[in-house]
Amino acid sequence: MTAQSSVVVSGTPDIAVLGGGLVGRLVAWQLAGEGRRVALYERGDAQGTASAAWVAAAMLAPLAEAASAEPLIVELGQASLDAWPRLLAALPAPVFFQRNGTLVVWHRNDRAEASLLERRVRANAPRTLAAGSCVSALDAAQLSAAEPALAGRFAQGLLLPDEGQLDNRQALAALAAGLNERRVDTHWNTAVDDAAPPSARVTIDCRGLGAKAALPSLRGIRGEVARVHAPGIALTRPVRMLHPRYPIYIAPKEHDLFVIGATEIEGEDRSPMSVRSALELLSAAFAVHPGFGEARILELNTQCRPTLPDHRPSIVWDGASTLAVNGLYRHGFMIAPEVANTAAGLATALLSGSIADAQDFAQWRSEARWASMLHLAGERAALAI
Repeated sequence: MTAQSSVVVSGTPDIAVLGGGLVGRLVAWQLAGEGRRVALYERGDAQGTASAAWVAAAMLAPLAEAASAEPLIVELGQASLDAWPRLLAALPAPVFFQRNGTLVVWHRNDRAEASLLERRVRANAPRTLAAGSCVSALDAAQLSAAEPALAGRFAQGLLLPDEGQLDNRQALAALAAGLNERRVDTHWNTAVDDAAPPSARVTIDCRGLGAKAALPSLRGIRGEVARVHAPGIALTRPVRMLHPRYPIYIAPKEHDLFVIGATEIEGEDRSPMSVRSALELLSAAFAVHPGFGEARILELNTQCRPTLPDHRPSIVWDGASTLAVNGLYRHGFMIAPEVANTAAGLATALLSGSIADAQDFAQWRSEARWASMLHLAGERAALAI
């Protein structure tokens, strides 16, 4: 393999991270910050254009996701939401971050969708709600006051005031700069040969769908987004519109940029977006605010997110010196800090020798915060059957 490295460190590294998407960058950056010698190998570029994170809306919305996600995901999301500001403050480049909540709206005929969302949130986020997060019902006047750009357009809404978002591409760039600052030996545009992986004391495989040979139960979930430039639509927070067929989200970023998405399609097709999908996506955005009719389309993009059969993230130890971190599904940015932190903690335990066999691992797992993510080789396969 031909490596393009920005920092060269001689000798065998403590850690080899395979895959430089969001989680790979976070794990490598954290471990390097703890004084470990880290090498990172990524088949794509330093910008991250080959990763699922490049096409993400990067909404940090655990309560909104509780409509379809189990309590583990919600709690991972809430802990990660609290962690992001500290993490971003330590990076060498600025990243747009906002914690101004999520607004959920619907048209009158779709009120049943709102009732269903409320019930699911209360069922799947009991600890998050008990800890102080809330779901506030808004009437038309309150909605107009909260989001003036939508004044008079919706009769009701729900405000989830504690949620956030960030700029995905700025975050990837800032993490790349952070890797360089911490002297991680980065090998961009470098594919890893499974038959001859890089040498290291511990290997952490964060390749997403690129690790399918090692994790056969992985599958891809196609996502599609539009990025548009729409001056004059002054949304102050992400907006989700409920609809039985065309639910969408609109995430406002800096400089009048909006990321619009909705679709979630089984399969690993990474071909361009279809005309039907583009029409449905942009028509739904127009239904939220007619100003999107004059927006300029910057991108219509697609990507596949890796998921396991139970839609849970997973950290698998092979019993020797390799960890596999995968299955973040549609929740990448929302849960990545806690997933990466757990993987880094396990890697540190392996390096220190405190985990040498299955009994040690079971003891360490029993004390880990997110124990249900952690598996020994073979356990994950058994769960998938």
